[in-house]
Amino acid sequence: MEKSPPRSDGRRWDEPRETTITPGYQRFAEGSALIEVGLTRVLCAASLEERVPPFLRGQGRGWVTAEYNMLPRSTNTRTSRERGGASGRSQEIQRLIGRSLRAITDMTGLGERTVQIDCDVIQADGGTRTAAITGAYVALHQALKMLVDQGVLNQLPLRQPVAAISVGLVDEQLMLDLCYREDFRAQVDFNVVLTESGELVELQGASEAAPFPRQRVAEILSLASRGVESLFHAQRLAIRQFQNSAAI
Repeated sequence: MEKSPPRSDGRRWDEPRETTITPGYQRFAEGSALIEVGLTRVLCAASLEERVPPFLRGQGRGWVTAEYNMLPRSTNTRTSRERGGASGRSQEIQRLIGRSLRAITDMTGLGERTVQIDCDVIQADGGTRTAAITGAYVALHQALKMLVDQGVLNQLPLRQPVAAISVGLVDEQLMLDLCYREDFRAQVDFNVVLTESGELVELQGASEAAPFPRQRVAEILSLASRGVESLFHAQRLAIRQFQNSAAI
């Protein structure tokens, strides 16, 4: 692929935004993390409940679910709070977050308990759903590690880390990890959810204009696979930082 000029924020077409994850951001949550991806900020919290939904009772299996919300001034203009229930967009995103986390959680190992993940967007500059998935994994890891440390669980019921990143086609050029200005202009926009071993959890994508060649999907997956490595690195740093601080 031909090289393109630097993007509006100076990045290369294949360069992700700088990502920082601050673990244990909320004192009273069983697990929490603030993830910063460029100018996007999402606060993720994990809460434990010693019960499961009715459809899982008596099966010896747990459940992981999520809620997603954008705070009123997370964008350029104020967005009203969703007092009457989650909007269609919020419902779609929180289901994606929940599916992504359940894919890497051992529900039998979790036992009959629920982990509720809350993802609140403090500042939105594109990629809020992918940032939420990446940060939510750190919060989930903290909550479940607490159960292990307390002797409630024998081992961590997580198979491997999961993270997500976006890839778009902007002015016929593939770009990794779109900010809002790029996402707004994208002819094709994909959200890719991957495990640390490279397995695909979910691929969401659509064309905003004309159809695009199928081979583009392979290019998108390849670019996402390379870009997501920096997110797994940020997750490992955050988990190690939290464990070190807890040991002091």
